[in-house]
Amino acid sequence: MPSGSSAMAPEPILSDRGTASIAMDIQTLEQRYITRCKDHDVHPNPTILSGFSKAEVKKTCHELCILEIMLDHLKDMDLHPLLDVVVDIEASEIEAVDIYNKSSGELKGEYALLLMRALNKKLRVVDLQDISLGKDFCRDLSSRGLMCEVLTMRSSHFRKLSMVGKFSRMHTLNLDYGTSLTSFQKDCFACMPNLKFLSMCETRVANLWTTTAALSKLPSLVELRFQRRLCYEDVESCITSSSGNEDGRDNPFPEESNIDIATLVDQNLISEAMLHNLMTVTNAIGNPELQREGEESSDDSEVDFSSQRQEYGFMHELTNAISEWSGRANANDEVESLSHSEEESIGASGTYSSTNIASKYVSCSSSPICFKKHYREFMIASLPHLKMLDELPIRKNEREQAAATFSQYFEYLPYRRKAKESVLSILQNREIKESRNLARANKRKNTYPSGKSQYFYTRSLCAARVGSCPWPSLQPLSCSSSGDEALNFRPRQFEYHPSDSSLMVFGTLDGEVIIINHENGKIVSCIPSYGVMSSVLGLCWLKKHPSLLIAGSDNGSLKLYNIHQLPPNNSGAYSGAGSVTFDDFDQLTSVHVNSADELLLASGYSKNVALYDINSGRRLQVFTNMHQEHINVVKFANHSPSLFATSSFDRDVKLWDLRQKPFLPCYTATSSKGNVMVCFSPDDHYLLASAVDNEVKQFRAADGKLLLDFGINPTGSSQNYTRSYYMNGRDYIISGSCDEHVVRICCAQTGRRLRDVSLEGRGSGSSMFVQSLRGDPHRDFNMSILAAYMRPSSKSEIVKV
Repeated sequence: MPSGSSAMAPEPILSDRGTASIAMDIQTLEQRYITRCKDHDVHPNPTILSGFSKAEVKKTCHELCILEIMLDHLKDMDLHPLLDVVVDIEASEIEAVDIYNKSSGELKGEYALLLMRALNKKLRVVDLQDISLGKDFCRDLSSRGLMCEVLTMRSSHFRKLSMVGKFSRMHTLNLDYGTSLTSFQKDCFACMPNLKFLSMCETRVANLWTTTAALSKLPSLVELRFQRRLCYEDVESCITSSSGNEDGRDNPFPEESNIDIATLVDQNLISEAMLHNLMTVTNAIGNPELQREGEESSDDSEVDFSSQRQEYGFMHELTNAISEWSGRANANDEVESLSHSEEESIGASGTYSSTNIASKYVSCSSSPICFKKHYREFMIASLPHLKMLDELPIRKNEREQAAATFSQYFEYLPYRRKAKESVLSILQNREIKESRNLARANKRKNTYPSGKSQYFYTRSLCAARVGSCPWPSLQPLSCSSSGDEALNFRPRQFEYHPSDSSLMVFGTLDGEVIIINHENGKIVSCIPSYGVMSSVLGLCWLKKHPSLLIAGSDNGSLKLYNIHQLPPNNSGAYSGAGSVTFDDFDQLTSVHVNSADELLLASGYSKNVALYDINSGRRLQVFTNMHQEHINVVKFANHSPSLFATSSFDRDVKLWDLRQKPFLPCYTATSSKGNVMVCFSPDDHYLLASAVDNEVKQFRAADGKLLLDFGINPTGSSQNYTRSYYMNGRDYIISGSCDEHVVRICCAQTGRRLRDVSLEGRGSGSSMFVQSLRGDPHRDFNMSILAAYMRPSSKSEIVKV
């Protein structure tokens, strides 16, 4: 502004045609609003008039001239005169408009969106702390976008975020306290080229892989926050001030919480699930509404809403993310500067340790993802442009350390591939090399051109497919009759067919045995339950005679079925033809057939194992007191018809040989907790043992030597029963537990984690847990999971991945 001019003098602005015009002053704008109100026979809204007055004061004080609009103070009838004035705001002294919604109001969501979009580039801040505007409002905002610079949605109940609309001007996004937010749609964040600051504290986001895949679409992201940190010196004063807050709530973070989450998890001093539970409890203490949050989804969409208001806890008042981050939007260089105290954390060697600085802070309002082991290193290695994570700067040395940690504990791509390739390029390379080396390959049998193994290109194709899709496809297995009538069952156990890739069998809690084409969901045969209600717990296909199937129930019944002699579909006409009944085995839990299809083993809630002759159906022998506690699982080797393994809650896994009359085991391998199950690798080289609470170990089958501990973090629960199986032959293992909603995929040779697959039910209160799982023997990186909902009234279902 030229010297000597009045502070009130309007400045010229450029019109749409590029010519200079005089900006309308605020007083004139206010009078026009009053006139429009008279035209619509509406009283001027006091909040709007107050907003004009505040903007006038800011202009007088040479501050940014901002008009603040409070949506929760508006009614539908207030909108029409306000929309009429929006055109004048574009050519006025108002430099920006901030919109707030602090509590429930009467304004319809569609009207609020009309106002926001009409403001166009004048819209600066949208702060929606209480979403009372309806689900259509949130869907429209997410799908179409908004022209604001700062967006805060602190009470939005998105379960799977899908912000695919155009947010081209937005540099700050705050999704703190979205307690239903668990994950992201594939194209989320794809249209936010200028987003620099993102905060998701106290959400339910937990999956490292899908989260970083979504965040990698943000080219300008420099600061990310999933938790907040307080300096130790500030904790006491914060506790004191929060204890006297308005609502009288007790402080949910006592002095004993002066610890750093990342340090405890990485040093295995406490489990990630224990920390998650602790934070959930402490947040619930400060947020009583969280304890009453509705469990039902509004519909089957990806957006969930609750009628209760979400409270934020005492930490909310300590930080205003909008003012804090907006002030830093144009000061990115400051992220790289060290304070004097931070400089002191760098030792004489010049190396930097994030733990040195992190240990000076208290973590709070943490999302579950923060409790994952090596969380910080994973995020830093996966997001190379990030400069600040959880309010701690990222240094060059820490980035190098993070890359080393990632390489040690994680697989970037399957089969140790270093870079992503397209399926097309792999196929082209294979054809070229095969044509060039065809003559040499014919002369040298059992070799592969250029020294590559026969599995090289198959594994490369697997790596390319997995690398191209960080979001696995999860589809519930649907069941229908020949007439396309949907049928509902309660599955309890399942097995893939050993030779027919389309078939699967599952047993139900009601005693039915269902053979289904899992590719199209059509039921092939259904064996109904007869007599006393029982659950099918044991299933096993015969290998040399794949039309034969063994089914065992918890009431002790054991039967062999020929699926070619079963009635089709769900006719209910089954008379028992084509079946063989074995002697009962009380409290049965597990059955298995040897590789020669001659012998059957059964175990249950006892210390004994029964041996049956399959041809005659006769029980040959009962081996007693094989363990100190009951035997959970018995498994024959895949290629040696006399070898079998048992696992028990007495913490032992034992290998037995029928040729030596199994009174003494060949060897015993011990876990630190009770063993839930054991299985052989497809080639019988290894034994995979799964003990309670994520203790998964691989032993050498020949002598029981421990080869690999997969190091999966425990939850601290003695009821967290873990089950693990091989996938892709013996290349990978999959592991899931009944207290968790995640399946972990690990390399069977190195133990490195490849991916976590998260199960998500519909609605905020419909979490799922893993009851059983199997790798698909016919398709690499395919599996099925028997999942059950946390709510007792919900049914279990088989999910194909």
